[in-house]
Amino acid sequence: MAKKQFKAESKRLLELMINSIYTNKEIFLRELISNASDALDKRHYISLTDKDAKVDKKDLKITIERHPDTHQLIIEDTGIGMTNEELEKNLGTIAKSGSAEFREQFEKAKKNTDIIGQFGVGFYSAFMVAKRILVETKSIKSDKAYSWSSSGEDGYVISEIEKSGYGTRITLDLKDDTEDEKYSEFLEEWKIKELIKKYSDYVRYPIEMECTKHIPDPTDDKKTIETQEVETLNSMVPLWKKQKSKITQEDYNEFYKSKFNDWEDPQKVIHYTVEGNISYTALLYIPSKAPYNFYYTDYEPGLELYCKNVFIMDKVKDLIPSYFRFVKGLVDSDDLNLNISREILQQDRQVKMMAKSIETKVSSALKEMLEKDREGYEKFFDNFGLNLKAGILADYGLNKDKLQDFMIFRSSNEGKYVTLKEYVDRMKDDQKAIYYAIGKSVDEIQNLPAMGKLKEKGYEVLYFLDERDEFVANTLMNYAEKPFQSVNKGDLDLESDEEKKTREEKAEANKDLLTTMKDSLGDKVKEVRLSSRLTDEAACVVADEGMSLEMEKYLANDPMAKGQGMKAVKILELNPEHPLFEKLQKLEKEDPDTLKKYTSVLYDQSLLAQGLSIDDPKEYAKSITELMMK
Repeated sequence: MAKKQFKAESKRLLELMINSIYTNKEIFLRELISNASDALDKRHYISLTDKDAKVDKKDLKITIERHPDTHQLIIEDTGIGMTNEELEKNLGTIAKSGSAEFREQFEKAKKNTDIIGQFGVGFYSAFMVAKRILVETKSIKSDKAYSWSSSGEDGYVISEIEKSGYGTRITLDLKDDTEDEKYSEFLEEWKIKELIKKYSDYVRYPIEMECTKHIPDPTDDKKTIETQEVETLNSMVPLWKKQKSKITQEDYNEFYKSKFNDWEDPQKVIHYTVEGNISYTALLYIPSKAPYNFYYTDYEPGLELYCKNVFIMDKVKDLIPSYFRFVKGLVDSDDLNLNISREILQQDRQVKMMAKSIETKVSSALKEMLEKDREGYEKFFDNFGLNLKAGILADYGLNKDKLQDFMIFRSSNEGKYVTLKEYVDRMKDDQKAIYYAIGKSVDEIQNLPAMGKLKEKGYEVLYFLDERDEFVANTLMNYAEKPFQSVNKGDLDLESDEEKKTREEKAEANKDLLTTMKDSLGDKVKEVRLSSRLTDEAACVVADEGMSLEMEKYLANDPMAKGQGMKAVKILELNPEHPLFEKLQKLEKEDPDTLKKYTSVLYDQSLLAQGLSIDDPKEYAKSITELMMK
């Protein structure tokens, strides 16, 4: 059969895999054994549900062969095998999604960064140690067997072959030793044992290999005879079924990295057993970083489902709510039917009970992290906070009460993260609302004109640095009966009765000036009024009740909303204590035309200060020049 070429992206990725320097080449064995275990899981499951595919459990195993004379390592399983089409699909394309992200990440990565497994390329990690790979396989779905062979970037060949039993046999022709790399080490008995113990001890099928044994010499009791004997290298007890007291953190970490193709230790492990109306064991993980495609549509969340140690289904979304979709792990229950389907799963009462219990457990774990490991929680929130916010916004805020206490925001309290509860607990006695300000950075927010009065009053302000934060606040509406209030929206009501009375008197005295300025701006603003929030700035633009200025900016950049002309109702506020206000009063009496220019410039300046665009930049620049020449 003619040689086939990898796709362009796949070829580039394979080149990186083969030629790049990784600090942890040994994980190739973990990846191949993990694939073999998955194939055995599938065959075991089918044998339990299909009477025509029966197989004796003792025949399900993984075998390792060492051949130092030919420099070959062989990993063979008696699993489900692959058809011709499956060989092409599974081994002909590297990283079905995320190729560009893989390459970009690689170019940025340091040499000591191990990124194997990050993009679903576990099988190809074998090319780190092998100069040629031969895969021989026979599927239980077919009477024909096939081989797949490749030396790497030059492509691959798929051929029809003769093979007696079902399963897959992978032969690695190891690379020659160099001064820096001793590939022959992977043919050493002690090394194979060490790697199996380290990475694959939990695999539920025997991993067998011929090992050297020394037995007493029957003719001379002072001597021993060297012989070869097949030995099972792994304990075969699923990690989640072991006693927690006998599991180390390293055990949890290695299982996670092997099982879920991550290259970093998880941030948190949740391992527990429930007995009652529904009995199950769960081993859940919160990753230390968001997967590269976590916020893309091709990311598949969900937990693995087992019944009596038998793998049933992968990526079961019904076991975990979408706002906790960052959780990886598995659930093993003795109470489920082996023949359960995805359709039945959605209606199964026991599954719903289990899902509710898992949600409660994850919530408790996050709460514990927030209370006892604040630094760790903040790291978690930086990774997955966006997903929690999406959970609040989904279904018209249906789950907001469950998630609001997991929200943290930076604030004017030293720029540190604060929960809503912490904010409310330390509110001033006379404070009526939870104040927030929106911006791209802390510096930008701190320089907002409206922040002056709040600083003066000593009120803490939440910094909304993510464009979704305002949507979250609007969905929550209030927390502990305290409403959310934007510093750039509506009436902040920050004044004492005396201050309010003084401002109203000044407004009445300058009624004509404010009316003239409003008429000059026309329908650009709803009102021109004296401000209760400014201390140092001459003027600012705020939004009336309804859409905020920040929402206007967001919608202006939203492709779905562009061209719809959605605008906030704006109000121009003037600071009566600023020296410019006296200038405006004088112009109102002596030079109404110049007052109009001042009004226009003040309005445009205030828009620019808020990060909003102005209608006519050329006219704005011209007005500035004219006023400078007066």
